[in-house]
Amino acid sequence: MTPGRRFSRDEFHANVAGFDRADLVKVLWTLYWRGSAPVRERIEDLLEPQAKEARASARQQPPDAGQVLARVTEFAALARSGAYLAGDRRVSRQERTRWRTTFRALAQDSISALSGGDVHTAVRAVRVLVDLACETKEYDYFRSEDPMEAARFVVSDAVAVMWARLRDTQGAGPMVEQAVKDLVRWERRWGWTRRGDGRVSAQEVSLASTLAGLLVVPDLWTLAAREHADAVDAVLRRRARGRQGRSRTELAEDLSEWHSLLGTHLTGSQHDELLDRLSAHPALAEAVRNG
Repeated sequence: MTPGRRFSRDEFHANVAGFDRADLVKVLWTLYWRGSAPVRERIEDLLEPQAKEARASARQQPPDAGQVLARVTEFAALARSGAYLAGDRRVSRQERTRWRTTFRALAQDSISALSGGDVHTAVRAVRVLVDLACETKEYDYFRSEDPMEAARFVVSDAVAVMWARLRDTQGAGPMVEQAVKDLVRWERRWGWTRRGDGRVSAQEVSLASTLAGLLVVPDLWTLAAREHADAVDAVLRRRARGRQGRSRTELAEDLSEWHSLLGTHLTGSQHDELLDRLSAHPALAEAVRNG
C-alpha cells in the first residue's frame, strides 16, 4: 500500500476477512490503547453505548488535579533525567518521539484543572510545566531544535490563566504576592522559545505586561513593588547556593520591562522609600541601565 493512502472500504474488508475473533480483538485493542483520545472515546462509545451519555458528561468535567500533577511531575522528572534523549526503559522509543504530544496533553489538562475545585494542586502542575519550559531554552531535554515551538506551549497564556484563577479564588492580594515571585522566576525578555521567530513566539507576551493588566488599583502596584526586591533576592540566593540559574546581568535584562513599569506607577512622595530600595538593589539598578 502506498504510504499516506487509506484503504477503501472493500480493501479493508478484504484484508480482515481471514481474521478470527482473537485477531480482531488484538487489532481493536491496539487501536484503542495506542490511538488518540478521540479514537479511544469513539471505541468506548461503540463498546458501551448505554454509558455514552455518562462518559460525555464526565469528559466535560475538569480533570482530577491530583492525577494531573502526578503525571506532570513524572514527565518533568523523566525529561530532566535524560530519558527522552537516550535509551531508557522508563520511556519507550515511540514515546520519545511523541513527547510533544504528551507535553501538549499535560499542559491542556493542567490548565483545565484550574477550573476545578482543587486550584492549589492545579497551580502546582502548571508551575512544574512552566519551570520545565524555561529550562528547555538552555538544556536539551528533548530531541528538538526549539522545544516549546514544537510543543506549541505558550508560556504567557498558561501563566495568565493561572494568575487570573488565583485572583478569582484567593483574592487580588495573595495573587499579587505569588505572581511577583513567578514573574521574577520565569520572565524572559525574548520569550520562551529558542529562536523567537515561530508561531508560538508570535503569541507570547511578557509576564510584566500580563501582570500589569491585573494590577487595577494603585495599592496593588505598591504591594507588587514591596514583594519584588525580595523575590529577586530569593532568585540570586538560589544561584549563590550553587543551583543553576540566571546571572545578575541576565536577570536584570529579563526584568527591565517590569522594573520600568514599577517606576512609572510608583509616583509620588509616598513611594520614595520603595523607589529608593528598588534603585539601590544591584540587579534592579542594572535593569534600569539596560532598559
